[in-house]
Amino acid sequence: MTYVVVDNCIKCKYTDCVEVCPVDCFYEGENTLVIHPDECIDCGVCEPECPAEAILADTDPAADDWLELNAKFAEIWPNITQKKDAMPDADAMNGVENKKEQFWSDAPGEGD
Repeated sequence: MTYVVVDNCIKCKYTDCVEVCPVDCFYEGENTLVIHPDECIDCGVCEPECPAEAILADTDPAADDWLELNAKFAEIWPNITQKKDAMPDADAMNGVENKKEQFWSDAPGEGD
């Protein structure tokens, strides 16, 4: 089992999860985060830290479409190990539906 970042992180990008990860397996895109599934140790400490509830175990059916996406972009986006400010409209974007179709970006973030 591993954890994956899902749709609700897009355009929120709270980084509370990054701060508690003991193995630094988060990677930063322009407007979202992903978890590297081969680096995640399945400890689960990140899941309750996410204000957007955008981290799920890969056994959750809602995570099905996200495991491959997390794996792909964790290979090309920069690693992030320190908490940063959330995106400017994060609170307003939290809970917006279908964010992947509307707002997904392949562009990398800044990382650390």
